[in-house]
Amino acid sequence: MSTAEAPVVITARQLVKIFGDGLAVHALDGITLTVRAGEFVAVMGPSGSGKSTLLHLIGALERPTGGELLVAGHDLARLGDLDRFRARTVGFVFQMHNLIPTLTALENVVVPMQPQPLGPRERRDRAVELLGMVGLADRMTFLPNQLSGGQRQRVAIARGLANRPPLLLADEPTGNLDSKAGAEVMRLLQQLNREHGVTILVVTHDPLVARSADRIITLRDGRIEHDEPVGSVYHADLKAFRDSTLGRLLLKGGAAPELEEFGLQRGGVLTALGQSIRRRLESTI
Repeated sequence: MSTAEAPVVITARQLVKIFGDGLAVHALDGITLTVRAGEFVAVMGPSGSGKSTLLHLIGALERPTGGELLVAGHDLARLGDLDRFRARTVGFVFQMHNLIPTLTALENVVVPMQPQPLGPRERRDRAVELLGMVGLADRMTFLPNQLSGGQRQRVAIARGLANRPPLLLADEPTGNLDSKAGAEVMRLLQQLNREHGVTILVVTHDPLVARSADRIITLRDGRIEHDEPVGSVYHADLKAFRDSTLGRLLLKGGAAPELEEFGLQRGGVLTALGQSIRRRLESTI
Protein backbone atom coordinates (compact mmCIF):
# COMPACT_ATOMS: atom_id res chain seq x y z
CA MET A 1 0.00 0.00 0.00
CA SER A 2 1.39 3.41 -0.97
CA THR A 3 1.54 6.27 1.50
CA ALA A 4 -1.22 8.04 -0.46
CA GLU A 5 -3.54 5.09 0.32
CA ALA A 6 -2.45 4.69 3.95
CA PRO A 7 -4.74 5.54 6.89
CA VAL A 8 -4.72 9.13 8.07
CA VAL A 9 -2.85 9.62 11.37
CA ILE A 10 -3.16 13.41 11.75
CA THR A 11 -5.94 15.67 10.52
CA ALA A 12 -5.95 19.38 11.35
CA ARG A 13 -8.68 21.69 10.07
CA GLN A 14 -8.44 25.45 10.66
CA LEU A 15 -6.40 24.75 13.79
CA VAL A 16 -5.93 27.77 16.05
CA LYS A 17 -3.84 28.24 19.19
CA ILE A 18 -3.93 31.54 21.09
CA PHE A 19 -1.78 32.27 24.14
CA GLY A 20 -2.58 35.00 26.65
CA ASP A 21 -5.74 36.83 27.66
CA GLY A 22 -4.88 40.51 27.35
CA LEU A 23 -2.34 40.83 24.54
CA ALA A 24 -3.27 37.59 22.75
CA VAL A 25 -0.63 35.83 20.66
CA HIS A 26 -1.93 33.78 17.73
CA ALA A 27 0.70 31.01 17.68
CA LEU A 28 -1.30 29.06 15.09
CA ASP A 29 -3.80 30.77 12.83
CA GLY A 30 -5.87 28.38 10.72
CA ILE A 31 -3.59 25.38 10.08
CA THR A 32 -5.04 22.68 7.82
CA LEU A 33 -3.01 19.55 7.05
CA THR A 34 -3.13 15.77 6.78
CA VAL A 35 -0.41 13.25 7.64
CA ARG A 36 -0.81 9.60 6.67
CA ALA A 37 0.66 6.48 8.22
CA GLY A 38 4.25 5.88 7.10
CA GLU A 39 5.02 9.49 6.21
CA PHE A 40 8.18 11.27 7.36
CA VAL A 41 7.34 14.96 7.63
CA ALA A 42 9.57 17.86 8.65
CA VAL A 43 8.13 21.13 9.97
CA MET A 44 10.29 24.22 9.44
CA GLY A 45 9.97 27.93 10.01
CA PRO A 46 11.63 30.88 11.73
CA SER A 47 11.50 31.35 15.48
CA GLY A 48 7.95 32.17 16.52
CA SER A 49 6.39 30.65 13.40
CA GLY A 50 4.40 28.13 15.44
CA LYS A 51 6.24 24.91 14.62
CA SER A 52 6.81 23.78 18.22
CA THR A 53 3.27 24.81 19.14
CA LEU A 54 1.94 22.59 16.36
CA LEU A 55 4.00 19.67 17.65
CA HIS A 56 2.78 20.24 21.21
CA LEU A 57 -0.85 20.26 20.07
CA ILE A 58 -0.43 17.05 18.08
CA GLY A 59 1.29 15.44 21.07
CA ALA A 60 -1.54 16.58 23.41
CA LEU A 61 0.85 18.69 25.50
CA GLU A 62 -1.44 21.66 24.76
CA ARG A 63 -5.10 21.89 23.81
CA PRO A 64 -6.18 23.80 20.68
CA THR A 65 -8.06 27.07 21.05
CA GLY A 66 -10.13 26.46 17.95
CA GLY A 67 -10.51 24.30 14.88
CA GLU A 68 -10.32 20.52 14.75
CA LEU A 69 -7.42 18.18 15.48
CA LEU A 70 -7.68 14.41 15.13
CA VAL A 71 -4.70 12.19 15.96
CA ALA A 72 -5.04 8.44 15.36
CA GLY A 73 -8.80 8.90 15.36
CA HIS A 74 -8.93 10.83 18.65
CA ASP A 75 -10.44 14.32 18.75
CA LEU A 76 -7.97 16.13 21.00
CA ALA A 77 -10.33 19.02 21.74
CA ARG A 78 -12.76 16.61 23.38
CA LEU A 79 -10.40 13.97 24.75
CA GLY A 80 -10.61 13.51 28.52
CA ASP A 81 -7.56 11.49 29.57
CA LEU A 82 -4.63 13.10 27.75
CA ASP A 83 -2.03 11.17 29.75
CA ARG A 84 -3.48 7.86 28.60
CA PHE A 85 -3.63 9.11 25.02
CA ARG A 86 0.02 10.20 25.06
CA ALA A 87 1.21 6.93 26.59
CA ARG A 88 -0.46 4.83 23.90
CA THR A 89 -0.45 7.00 20.82
CA VAL A 90 2.57 9.31 20.70
CA GLY A 91 6.30 8.85 21.23
CA PHE A 92 8.39 11.94 21.98
CA VAL A 93 12.02 12.79 21.23
CA PHE A 94 13.19 16.19 22.46
CA GLN A 95 16.28 18.31 21.84
CA MET A 96 17.34 17.50 25.38
CA HIS A 97 17.02 13.73 25.52
CA ASN A 98 15.55 13.88 29.05
CA LEU A 99 16.95 10.52 30.10
CA ILE A 100 16.90 9.66 33.80
CA PRO A 101 20.60 9.96 34.75
CA THR A 102 20.56 7.23 37.43
CA LEU A 103 19.05 4.59 35.11
CA THR A 104 20.81 2.53 32.46
CA ALA A 105 19.88 2.75 28.79
CA LEU A 106 17.78 -0.41 29.19
CA GLU A 107 15.99 0.91 32.28
CA ASN A 108 15.26 4.26 30.59
CA VAL A 109 13.54 2.46 27.71
CA VAL A 110 11.53 0.32 30.14
CA VAL A 111 10.16 3.36 32.06
CA PRO A 112 7.29 4.32 29.69
CA MET A 113 6.12 0.69 29.62
CA GLN A 114 5.56 0.55 33.39
CA PRO A 115 1.86 1.56 33.31
CA GLN A 116 1.14 -0.90 30.49
CA PRO A 117 -0.28 -4.39 31.14
CA LEU A 118 3.04 -6.12 30.49
CA GLY A 119 5.11 -8.40 32.69
CA PRO A 120 8.70 -7.52 33.65
CA ARG A 121 10.11 -10.02 31.13
CA GLU A 122 8.00 -8.59 28.30
CA ARG A 123 9.11 -5.06 29.11
CA ARG A 124 12.77 -6.07 29.21
CA ASP A 125 12.53 -8.04 25.96
CA ARG A 126 10.89 -5.07 24.23
CA ALA A 127 13.60 -2.70 25.51
CA VAL A 128 16.35 -5.07 24.36
CA GLU A 129 14.70 -5.30 20.93
CA LEU A 130 14.49 -1.52 20.59
CA LEU A 131 18.05 -0.84 21.72
CA GLY A 132 19.23 -3.38 19.18
CA MET A 133 17.12 -1.63 16.53
CA VAL A 134 18.83 1.71 17.23
CA GLY A 135 22.31 0.16 17.26
CA LEU A 136 22.94 0.11 21.02
CA ALA A 137 22.80 -3.60 21.82
CA ASP A 138 26.26 -3.30 23.39
CA ARG A 139 25.38 -0.23 25.49
CA MET A 140 22.28 -1.42 27.35
CA THR A 141 23.88 -1.35 30.81
CA PHE A 142 25.51 2.08 30.33
CA LEU A 143 24.32 5.14 32.23
CA PRO A 144 23.54 8.29 30.19
CA ASN A 145 26.80 9.98 31.28
CA GLN A 146 28.70 7.01 29.82
CA LEU A 147 27.15 7.57 26.38
CA SER A 148 27.89 10.13 23.68
CA GLY A 149 25.30 12.75 22.79
CA GLY A 150 24.26 10.82 19.71
CA GLN A 151 23.96 7.59 21.68
CA ARG A 152 21.81 9.29 24.31
CA GLN A 153 19.49 10.54 21.58
CA ARG A 154 19.29 6.98 20.19
CA VAL A 155 18.18 5.79 23.63
CA ALA A 156 15.57 8.56 23.62
CA ILE A 157 14.29 7.36 20.24
CA ALA A 158 14.08 3.77 21.52
CA ARG A 159 12.19 5.03 24.58
CA GLY A 160 9.80 6.98 22.33
CA LEU A 161 8.95 3.75 20.49
CA ALA A 162 8.55 1.63 23.63
CA ASN A 163 4.75 1.45 23.56
CA ARG A 164 4.53 0.99 19.78
CA PRO A 165 2.91 4.38 19.16
CA PRO A 166 1.49 5.07 15.70
CA LEU A 167 3.30 8.43 15.72
CA LEU A 168 6.79 9.62 16.72
CA LEU A 169 7.24 13.35 17.35
CA ALA A 170 10.75 14.81 17.39
CA ASP A 171 11.42 18.42 18.46
CA GLU A 172 14.85 19.60 17.21
CA PRO A 173 16.32 16.09 17.77
CA THR A 174 19.76 17.15 16.48
CA GLY A 175 19.85 20.59 18.13
CA ASN A 176 22.45 19.66 20.76
CA LEU A 177 24.54 17.37 18.56
CA ASP A 178 27.53 17.99 16.32
CA SER A 179 27.01 17.56 12.58
CA LYS A 180 28.23 13.95 12.48
CA ALA A 181 26.08 12.77 15.39
CA GLY A 182 23.12 14.73 14.05
CA ALA A 183 23.45 13.07 10.64
CA GLU A 184 23.57 9.64 12.33
CA VAL A 185 20.37 10.36 14.26
CA MET A 186 18.58 11.47 11.09
CA ARG A 187 19.76 8.35 9.23
CA LEU A 188 18.33 6.29 12.08
CA LEU A 189 14.97 8.07 11.82
CA GLN A 190 14.97 7.45 8.07
CA GLN A 191 15.67 3.77 8.68
CA LEU A 192 12.87 3.49 11.25
CA ASN A 193 10.50 5.17 8.81
CA ARG A 194 11.43 3.16 5.72
CA GLU A 195 12.11 -0.27 7.22
CA HIS A 196 9.64 -0.29 10.11
CA GLY A 197 6.94 2.07 8.83
CA VAL A 198 7.15 4.48 11.78
CA THR A 199 5.24 7.71 11.09
CA ILE A 200 7.51 10.61 12.03
CA LEU A 201 6.96 14.34 12.42
CA VAL A 202 10.14 16.29 13.13
CA VAL A 203 10.45 20.00 13.94
CA THR A 204 13.74 21.59 12.91
CA HIS A 205 15.28 24.91 11.92
CA ASP A 206 18.01 23.14 9.89
CA PRO A 207 17.29 22.70 6.14
CA LEU A 208 19.72 19.76 5.92
CA VAL A 209 17.87 17.96 8.73
CA ALA A 210 14.53 18.70 7.07
CA ARG A 211 15.70 17.12 3.83
CA SER A 212 16.04 13.78 5.61
CA ALA A 213 12.23 13.74 5.52
CA ASP A 214 10.04 13.06 2.49
CA ARG A 215 7.90 16.18 2.90
CA ILE A 216 8.56 19.64 4.32
CA ILE A 217 5.89 21.89 5.81
CA THR A 218 7.07 25.48 6.24
CA LEU A 219 5.27 27.72 8.72
CA ARG A 220 5.33 31.49 8.97
CA ASP A 221 3.33 33.61 11.42
CA GLY A 222 1.25 30.61 12.46
CA ARG A 223 0.21 29.66 8.95
CA ILE A 224 1.43 27.14 6.37
CA GLU A 225 3.55 28.91 3.78
CA HIS A 226 4.66 25.79 1.86
CA ASP A 227 3.81 22.08 2.00
CA GLU A 228 5.85 20.21 -0.59
CA PRO A 229 7.73 16.96 -1.20
CA VAL A 230 11.43 17.31 -0.41
CA GLY A 231 12.41 16.98 -4.06
CA SER A 232 10.27 19.99 -4.97
CA VAL A 233 11.82 22.12 -2.22
CA TYR A 234 15.32 21.07 -3.29
CA HIS A 235 14.59 21.92 -6.93
CA ALA A 236 13.20 25.33 -5.92
CA ASP A 237 16.36 26.06 -3.94
CA LEU A 238 18.51 25.11 -6.92
CA LYS A 239 16.58 27.49 -9.16
CA ALA A 240 16.94 30.29 -6.63
CA PHE A 241 20.71 29.71 -6.45
CA ARG A 242 20.92 29.53 -10.25
CA ASP A 243 19.41 33.00 -10.46
CA SER A 244 21.71 34.45 -7.79
CA THR A 245 24.90 36.39 -8.59
CA LEU A 246 27.06 33.43 -7.56
CA GLY A 247 24.97 30.99 -9.58
CA ARG A 248 25.15 33.14 -12.70
CA LEU A 249 28.93 33.42 -12.36
CA LEU A 250 29.22 29.66 -11.99
CA LEU A 251 27.16 29.03 -15.13
CA LYS A 252 28.93 31.74 -17.14
CA GLY A 253 32.39 30.30 -16.58
CA GLY A 254 35.68 32.14 -16.49
CA ALA A 255 37.72 33.35 -13.52
CA ALA A 256 35.81 35.08 -10.73
CA PRO A 257 37.04 36.08 -7.25
CA GLU A 258 33.63 35.24 -5.76
CA LEU A 259 33.93 31.63 -6.92
CA GLU A 260 37.44 31.42 -5.47
CA GLU A 261 36.18 32.74 -2.13
CA PHE A 262 33.63 29.92 -1.79
CA GLY A 263 35.98 27.16 -2.91
CA LEU A 264 34.19 26.67 -6.22
CA GLN A 265 37.21 27.68 -8.28
CA ARG A 266 41.00 27.53 -7.96
CA GLY A 267 43.26 29.47 -10.33
CA GLY A 268 40.37 30.14 -12.68
CA VAL A 269 39.45 26.43 -12.91
CA LEU A 270 36.36 24.95 -11.28
CA THR A 271 37.02 22.66 -8.35
CA ALA A 272 35.27 19.28 -8.08
CA LEU A 273 32.65 20.94 -5.87
CA GLY A 274 32.18 23.75 -8.37
CA GLN A 275 31.78 21.29 -11.24
CA SER A 276 29.25 19.24 -9.30
CA ILE A 277 27.14 22.28 -8.39
CA ARG A 278 27.36 23.63 -11.96
CA ARG A 279 26.02 20.34 -13.35
CA ARG A 280 23.09 20.52 -10.96
CA LEU A 281 22.38 24.13 -11.88
CA GLU A 282 22.48 23.25 -15.57
CA SER A 283 19.83 20.59 -14.95
CA THR A 284 17.40 23.34 -13.87
CA ILE A 285 17.78 25.37 -17.09
